[in-house]
Amino acid sequence: MELSDLITEQLRPELADLDLRSTAELVRLMADDQKEALEAVALAANSIAAAIDAVHARLEGGGRLIYAGAGTAGRLGLLDAAECPPTFNTDRVIALLAGGPAAFVVSREAVEDDAAAGASDIERLEISAADVVVGLSASGRTPYTIGAVARAKELGAVTLGVSCNPGALLSRQVDYAIEVLVGPEVIAGSTRLKAGTAQKTVLNMISTITMIRLGKTFGNLMVDLRASNEKLRDRARRIVVQATGVDRKRVDKVLVEAKGEVKVAIVMVLAGLDAAKARQQLAAHGGMVRKALGVEDDV
Repeated sequence: MELSDLITEQLRPELADLDLRSTAELVRLMADDQKEALEAVALAANSIAAAIDAVHARLEGGGRLIYAGAGTAGRLGLLDAAECPPTFNTDRVIALLAGGPAAFVVSREAVEDDAAAGASDIERLEISAADVVVGLSASGRTPYTIGAVARAKELGAVTLGVSCNPGALLSRQVDYAIEVLVGPEVIAGSTRLKAGTAQKTVLNMISTITMIRLGKTFGNLMVDLRASNEKLRDRARRIVVQATGVDRKRVDKVLVEAKGEVKVAIVMVLAGLDAAKARQQLAAHGGMVRKALGVEDDV
């Protein structure tokens, strides 16, 4: 399929007067377009859920989640991966961007045409059957991304593809295909718009739901955050207060004993344990707070 045949490249004739419209009209138009992007994500819910279950299975076994993409799609992968260490205290979400990290701030469009570079970047990470590699490409045909997932599959990794066109080449190269069909953009071919929103939403789902399944939350509380600055330390205190109902003064004392580990602090308070025993209880239950407290069915 030629690039010009892709849905995301199509022209919307009804917007031929786009540059003549008022600012307020353009704002409303683009806001409505973003709603369409989220509706497209919802329609792909079953394929997204199946992919997340596969990711969870590999990460539960100690594997890694690796995003690979170019341009906007690759930058979105890098953004999602960068947020996982402070939010979920994990370094097992990694992103590969065509052209390397420097391409995040300075566009290097030509690098996306290099399939061999995608394969090479995968090899550099020593990918194995324990890992999951997610190819990101709005068009579903970016050579760098195709090269990355193809090599990852050869090395035994589970592969996912996130694209915005039906029957994408990327979908035919992976184990789990996610096609979020957002349709033509306000500006023809500018897939940083609806397609970007849709891909970012899917990545939010993949990483966040996987981490929920791995016990990185207790209810909807972020109990495995990495408190590396004052904002996050304050959030850690508030989370323990919310989870246990005890006062701030006691929480400060417990967090010191727990060496800042929110999960440990919560189990200490709710189970009446010291830090060492709370940590042992968590370890015995895979880091799951609810299971460590023996209330996994009390939702």
